[in-house]
Amino acid sequence: VKARLLAPFVSQSMASFTVKPNGEDLRFLAERIEAGDLTPVIDRSYPLADVPSAIRYLKEGSRGKIVISI
Repeated sequence: VKARLLAPFVSQSMASFTVKPNGEDLRFLAERIEAGDLTPVIDRSYPLADVPSAIRYLKEGSRGKIVISI
């Protein structure tokens, strides 16, 4: 709702979306992970205090996922 209200006043495009979990898709992914066919690529891990550094690194072009540890 907030994005829709602010849209006329900012130059950036704003949108929102929701995802409905699908049991069949989740089972498929779990099977692929268990079989070793699917492996997430974690490029770097940062503590919560270093989020600004993580965002800078992400903007530079990371090669995988960035993990923030809480």
